[in-house]
Amino acid sequence: MDPVIIVGAGPVGLTLALALARQEVPTVVLDEGPGKEEPRPARTAVLRPDTAALLERLTGTALDHHGLRWTGWRAMRRRQVVSEIAFAPDEPAPVHIAQHVISGLLRAAAADQPLVEIAADSRLDSIEQEPSGVTAHTRGPNGTYWRGSYLVGCDGTRSTVRKLQDIRFPGRTAVERHAVAALRTELPWTDQALLHRMPPWRSSGTFAGEVTARPLPDGAWRLDWLLPPGKDLVTPELLVARIRETLAGWTDGSAPAYDLLDTGVHTVHHRLARRWRDGRVFLAGDAAHLLGALGTQGLDEGLRDADNLAWKLASAWHHGPHEALLDSYQAERRAVVAARLRATDQALPGRRGGGGLRHIVPGTARGHDALLTDGHLGRGALGAPGAYTASPLAPRHLEGEIPVDTPRGAPVSDVRVTAEDGSFVRLRDRLGRGTLLVLLIAPGTGVWDRKHWVSAGVMPRLAAAVTALPHPAELLVAESYPGAPAHSVLLVRPDGHLVTALTGVRPAALYAAAEATVGGALEEGVGVEAGVR
Repeated sequence: MDPVIIVGAGPVGLTLALALARQEVPTVVLDEGPGKEEPRPARTAVLRPDTAALLERLTGTALDHHGLRWTGWRAMRRRQVVSEIAFAPDEPAPVHIAQHVISGLLRAAAADQPLVEIAADSRLDSIEQEPSGVTAHTRGPNGTYWRGSYLVGCDGTRSTVRKLQDIRFPGRTAVERHAVAALRTELPWTDQALLHRMPPWRSSGTFAGEVTARPLPDGAWRLDWLLPPGKDLVTPELLVARIRETLAGWTDGSAPAYDLLDTGVHTVHHRLARRWRDGRVFLAGDAAHLLGALGTQGLDEGLRDADNLAWKLASAWHHGPHEALLDSYQAERRAVVAARLRATDQALPGRRGGGGLRHIVPGTARGHDALLTDGHLGRGALGAPGAYTASPLAPRHLEGEIPVDTPRGAPVSDVRVTAEDGSFVRLRDRLGRGTLLVLLIAPGTGVWDRKHWVSAGVMPRLAAAVTALPHPAELLVAESYPGAPAHSVLLVRPDGHLVTALTGVRPAALYAAAEATVGGALEEGVGVEAGVR
């Protein structure tokens, strides 16, 4: 079986390659660059707990060693603090990290993975599909033909893959612009992010009345100033003046010393590809969508694309293409990103050109602050991980199904579980292996050695039901799960989204749910080498 071809060696492409390797699928990553990313301190990403956990699983590295996990968040308007959130030491919090650091960690992990081949200086110029695979041609010093089972375009905003497949990319241009500066300085607070709207020192003209400060390791900060509509030039002199004015405003009049590390202008576009799949060709990350206004983070969604697609491609690679499962990637991910864009656009002006950049959301200004906080912290309609509630893979009419605190299709809570070898691990540690997870809620098991309860009660019957499932599955046990009664059974997808919760051991319902999750029963005669219909 030919490897999966991944076009683009940014964070999304490398994440997909490592996620596939974790499921024993070989990949070739076509990198049009020289094989490394130049450091840009002003180009950073804020990762939510689920995407940070994904990168930690794939790289084997704690991101706290390379980025900074926020201890809190505050929102200010003029001179007043309108909201303040403190994260407990054991509470999931956003991680702020430079993008070149993310790429470096992923490249280092890929270099140690024999199933991942990175081809530097390889610029894609053609794609040909056949029933049995894909052929890609690259030009450059290493120009050649590449044969693959599937091809995924993770090649960014100006995606060559998207253009070669003639996929439209409609949307809105320049919905927000920000002047950005990365600097090292001392501020009155540490390790806390700040959103300051209408600061009292703001001046009219090139800069609008909103600035965000996000901490980075080693005393560094990324500052973003919202720019008004238009294309006014942000000169170095203007930016330095605004840095001094802002720092002085936050430190009661005298700007502290600072070391300017990097600057830039960040323009936010909102676009959504019409199709995310064309036969054996897929799109992911910025090639498929652009978002980022009101504090939302585009890289988060790109990493979720890779997590969603990896287990489905791995299933097709190992067991033969299953069209319903492969089609579900577009159905699930495009719907989630479209909902995120709609929610964000409701808070942006209806006009596509001219006028103020933002309208106040109906209600109070404090409500608008709460909306922005949701976007920055990954909460609510603007920021929370999407739920695949309308997924074509969702099972229907299961006997014994019960509600828990996690809605169907939403990411599961990261509870402590007992694995099959008796070890205690976090639930998220078992994700991304291509297997379904069956979680039994059994209070009291955490204080007993596994050998004392593994053959007692409902365990033998549940273990037999798990063995009989139509897709590989792992049986886990937890003391508790939010909203789940004792002896209930949860079925979780390989990417960590809840399929269903059942009361007690119900082999028939569990089998039906697992079968629906992998797209239904495999067609008779479909083998590993079968082609796309």
